[in-house]
Amino acid sequence: MVLALTVCGLVVALVVVGLFVFGLRRRLIQRSGGTFDCSLRWDVPEDGDPSGKGWSYGVARYNGDRIEWYRVFSYAPRPRRVLERSAIEVAGRRAPEGEEELALLSDAIILACLHRGTRLELAMSEDALTGFLAWLEAAPPGQRVNVA
Repeated sequence: MVLALTVCGLVVALVVVGLFVFGLRRRLIQRSGGTFDCSLRWDVPEDGDPSGKGWSYGVARYNGDRIEWYRVFSYAPRPRRVLERSAIEVAGRRAPEGEEELALLSDAIILACLHRGTRLELAMSEDALTGFLAWLEAAPPGQRVNVA
């Protein structure tokens, strides 16, 4: 009986510590500001795929001439993807279709992009999209910017 209570107490303590570290990581990512909720789908087929598969919910952070994208449900201290401003080409935007509406936040707009030859899609709110496009267009003189 004592062993069972000790094991249960240890499991509860580990869960609490895990949740604390999870929240601390999110707070550290957002501490420097310039963050927004952004779902990402990497290596999208050319014909598109409105099945809702492949989307990962995350937080993106502006960092100079790059966007650092972190998965929300992860303990990793480093960004999962880094997108350089000079390598992002916007191909278009659209509203979520079919099962994508269930996989994404309710007010999401999908932005189709190319990054170093890889097709990707970013889903974000209208406000975040306005900020993202303004950030792309605000590139230093001499940088090529392609915003659809």
